[in-house]
Amino acid sequence: MKQAPPSSEELADALVVSAFVTMAVINKIGAEKDLSLSLIRVLGILWDRRPRMTELAAYLGLEKQTMSGLIARAEKRGLVARAPNKEDKRATDVFLTSNGIELVRQVRAQGQQALAPLIAGLNTQDQHQLQQLLVRMLENRKG
Repeated sequence: MKQAPPSSEELADALVVSAFVTMAVINKIGAEKDLSLSLIRVLGILWDRRPRMTELAAYLGLEKQTMSGLIARAEKRGLVARAPNKEDKRATDVFLTSNGIELVRQVRAQGQQALAPLIAGLNTQDQHQLQQLLVRMLENRKG
């Protein structure tokens, strides 16, 4: 017998609860390392790219001034650096320093370890399918 698909309300509820659980993990790790949620997001974005300051601000939905303050605090901690963009010298790129890279590695490892018990309840096929569905869902978001 075929199971009825979940209602949009049930699906949204499941997404919200999973987001709350994930955010609790991220917030706990951030608190242990004296990292704000905004800074964790910045470091995560910088993990695999070197955006311009304006791109970073737009991606995070932050005002340019707020972004500059956040980056300045991260620079003081030795986690990020700024440099002129190679194509447009008026633009400024932001990137992780070696200390920033090491911190992101630690945070990622702690996050994976903390979320592992949730994932362990799924068999390999379900894990693969969940990963594919989440990626596909996020590709469809606007903004």
